[in-house]
Amino acid sequence: MAQKKTNGSAPFWWENQASYRLAFEDKDFMARPDLRPLRLQLELMKTDLALAEHNIRSTIVVFGGTRILEPKECEKRVKALEAELKKNPRDPVLLKKLNVAKRVQAKSGYYDEARRFALLVSSETQSKANGAEYVIVTGGGPGIMEAANRGAHDCNAKSVGLNIKLPNEQTPNPYITHDLCFQFRYFAVRKMHFLMRAKALVAFPGGFGTLDELFEALTLVQTDRTTRIPIILFGKAYWTQLINFDFMVDEGTIDSGDLNSFRFADTAEEAWHLIRDYNTEPLGWK
Repeated sequence: MAQKKTNGSAPFWWENQASYRLAFEDKDFMARPDLRPLRLQLELMKTDLALAEHNIRSTIVVFGGTRILEPKECEKRVKALEAELKKNPRDPVLLKKLNVAKRVQAKSGYYDEARRFALLVSSETQSKANGAEYVIVTGGGPGIMEAANRGAHDCNAKSVGLNIKLPNEQTPNPYITHDLCFQFRYFAVRKMHFLMRAKALVAFPGGFGTLDELFEALTLVQTDRTTRIPIILFGKAYWTQLINFDFMVDEGTIDSGDLNSFRFADTAEEAWHLIRDYNTEPLGWK
């Protein structure tokens, strides 16, 4: 005879058994190290299917530092540190923090340029393609990423945020199209999604994460493992001081032709014109 459970009674013994849970509902099972290949596949498929359902056929990826905030926020941070320093004018830690804050403030114009770039691209392309082409994609966090999502938001265009789960949680910025905001555990899968539909990549000044994403793209282009796309390094003064590409050529670690994989830009209009020129020429940039 089948056992019956009355309202409010304890669960049957098997309902508390891990072995009895449906496999896809069993979080402990899904988190096992030997199921990593399955988790990688699911993480790839979930975003891929969602973007296909939104009919997003091509994207422009914007990378950049999380610490480069809009000018008024940078100004607030500088003033707050200056106020602290008045109380402790010889504090070396505060002096260093203020110096760094001023250097970040000097780069805050990149926030405005990233916002203008995304607005320029989105307003020109999405209205013509029903939101399917040249959709802005970022890492979904603050700083330059927020600026680019914000620029698309300014003209009511779609934009995508590919957030990553970190020990110090990175929360999505509020300007991402809400049902195009994704979270990843694996950096590798996230970087695949950056490039799978990309028609261009624009790298603003940033730190380790920006460099990681930039050099992966440059390596894939160099080795013909991905379709060649225009790669724009935004802010020539920053990039040429950070990386001596000519030295790499002189040292024989890259070929001179590898320098044709990217261009520098200093304004939103210049970056967009470089991308359009590349994608309208059969062999890319002349």
